[in-house]
Amino acid sequence: MPNLFSNQKSKAVFFTILAGVLWGTSFPIIKLGLSTIDPFAFVFWRFLFASVTLVVVMRLLGKLEFKITEKKLLVFLGIANASGYLLQYVGMNYTTAAKAALFINLSAIWVALLSPRLLGESFSRKKIVGVLFGLVGIIFVSTNLDFSGLSGGQLIGDLMLLVSGVAWAFFMVYNKKLIMGSTSAIFQAMTWVLVITLLSIVPFSVLAGPRFFDLSGTAWAAIIYTAIVCWVIPYYLWLEGLKHLSASTSTVLLLSEIVVAVVASVIVLKEPITVFSTIGAFLIIIAITLVSVRDKQPIREKN
Repeated sequence: MPNLFSNQKSKAVFFTILAGVLWGTSFPIIKLGLSTIDPFAFVFWRFLFASVTLVVVMRLLGKLEFKITEKKLLVFLGIANASGYLLQYVGMNYTTAAKAALFINLSAIWVALLSPRLLGESFSRKKIVGVLFGLVGIIFVSTNLDFSGLSGGQLIGDLMLLVSGVAWAFFMVYNKKLIMGSTSAIFQAMTWVLVITLLSIVPFSVLAGPRFFDLSGTAWAAIIYTAIVCWVIPYYLWLEGLKHLSASTSTVLLLSEIVVAVVASVIVLKEPITVFSTIGAFLIIIAITLVSVRDKQPIREKN
């Protein structure tokens, strides 16, 4: 343990994997929540609670400032984040679970394709192999190699989920530009990204109709848990890790989310675990190990 954080890269890897672990616990909780609450209402209340919590905490600490830089970037990130969540929650109602898991987690591939062009990141062979292992692991976990589940669903749902993965890829890549300041600056960025996300969701919340205020105890538990444990905390950990990692490396490390989601679903939802999902989980762990080693080439960012 004494050498766990012997350098900034090790600390960044730990924080990123921990963020993925916390995000992974959200999958069974969201599934339980959606059984009692409208998806538009769920997204709204989740981000309202997260935004209010972070604003109050920043206010109490005397760190809440309205003089913010990178306003256009914050607006873009808030809209991209809101788009990803809205498309995911609604799209899952029109397609199969297998497609949902596959299309959403393809964001790791989109980031690998986008980051060299948008951030000027260089790719080592280990990183390329890691991305490929991650992709194969995603397919194993999402489909259990039973591709019959990919033939169901409606085209509109498939497109929504595919675009949601792309939206989060842009969100992950452009967050890299926010994390070059102090911890206080990171919290400032987090706060305004959450607020803008909430404001972007507000117009769509009316689509929940009469179910907007139909919130059971289970719904509130899911809202609070996903707002704090599955967003505020992991988002901060991920941004801290992103200071010392490339966007593509960070995204592969976040595949720990899928491994945890499988385990959490087995424990909470009593879903069966299969040989192929286990193999997929191990492939993802191999991918995480490959990209965790120190990059020999520095990250170059465009001005």
